[in-house]
Amino acid sequence: MKLSVIGCGYLGATHAAAMAELGHQVIGMDTDTDKVGALNKGQAPFVERGLDDLLAKHTTSGALRFTASYAEAAAFADIHFLGVGTPQQADSGAYDLTHLHTAVRRLAPGLTDGALIIGKSTVPVGTAAELRNTLDGHTRDGVSVRLAWSPEFLRESFAVPDTLEPDRIVLGIEDGDTGSEADFRAVHADILAAGSPLIVTDMPTAELIKGAANAFLATKISFINAMAELCELTGADVQQLALALGHDQRIGAKGMRPGLGFGGGCLPKDLAGFTHRAEELGADQAVTLLRQVGVINQRRRERTVELAREVLGGTLAGQRIAVWGAAFKADTDDIRDSPALAVADALHRARAEVTVHDPAATENARRAYPHLDFADDTATAVTGADLLLHLTDWPQYADADPADLLQHIAAPRVIDARGTLNPERWRTAGWTFRALGRP
Repeated sequence: MKLSVIGCGYLGATHAAAMAELGHQVIGMDTDTDKVGALNKGQAPFVERGLDDLLAKHTTSGALRFTASYAEAAAFADIHFLGVGTPQQADSGAYDLTHLHTAVRRLAPGLTDGALIIGKSTVPVGTAAELRNTLDGHTRDGVSVRLAWSPEFLRESFAVPDTLEPDRIVLGIEDGDTGSEADFRAVHADILAAGSPLIVTDMPTAELIKGAANAFLATKISFINAMAELCELTGADVQQLALALGHDQRIGAKGMRPGLGFGGGCLPKDLAGFTHRAEELGADQAVTLLRQVGVINQRRRERTVELAREVLGGTLAGQRIAVWGAAFKADTDDIRDSPALAVADALHRARAEVTVHDPAATENARRAYPHLDFADDTATAVTGADLLLHLTDWPQYADADPADLLQHIAAPRVIDARGTLNPERWRTAGWTFRALGRP
């Protein structure tokens, strides 16, 4: 089938490559010409496991290409996926839908009769109804365009398998629009045949599902992190507590990893946007819990700074601190709302000398935090340091040999804010070891 993907950031580029992998002819469209150029060379402008290989494969074969022209995308495809970014507004928790509405207005005049628009962007409930009005007002006379919504559920660093082997697919359609469901099933035929369930619902439910899913995941993370603080006060071990809770089938272990909390471009934004929309609709009392989820998440960052001050004898000023991690999670160069960099910046503001290392996100972090120092390797980062903070759970940090680092660090003290270092291994090597939620 002939498909277009409008907006080729993290979501759109991944979706375009995945659709080509399913055997379709795909054109990706983005207004950023530098991004278009890189993608046409088979290179994603961000780090995502397996994506460059997929892009290279299908741009070489001719099944996938990218353009900066709305008209070219509209004329080429019968089905168009919207992957335009919906960032948080600068002055509130609401989503900024400016780019999404602009994209629809610019795409609409070139659409052919019977075209299908499938939204994938994360949006507040009610957005599809607004876009329907936009489409109707900007398509040519006599052209009828269908609209559906299929929210994405991608995890950064797992985006390719999450697209090709999803644990569920959601499709929201307008009343009586069985044709759009049939076309959607045809696009995803291989995925559905492999066993991924398709949930077909109305538009408002489809819009709500993504926000509700991320709000629930954020709640699980903040819950176990609240328990971590209680564990610290009582001498209990939050890792063992989480293990025991995870065996309860009503609770489950996924998403309940105690540590520094969540960050990135999805969970914080979606939690804020979901809560903001509920308040707009008059359901502010119903989301009281979700406001506290965000408060607890921010508290993890503050607690890490407090623990660093405690380990260093009550003062941060003048202390040399090494930070392992800048990305908000491993296997990505994404630093949006990074807990690691938030902690590093707080330490700097407390007049500590901070040196950061990250395997992939150093350049992004350097641009955003030019006042911090950065190191090219883990040993250089800890050289002369009074304390090491482990803030992003890259596997190479867990694999590092603490004995080898002794020759570099001034004072062998480490705080594990991600819970993935082996306490006995580090203590046996001669380190003072502290961790969030552990004795």
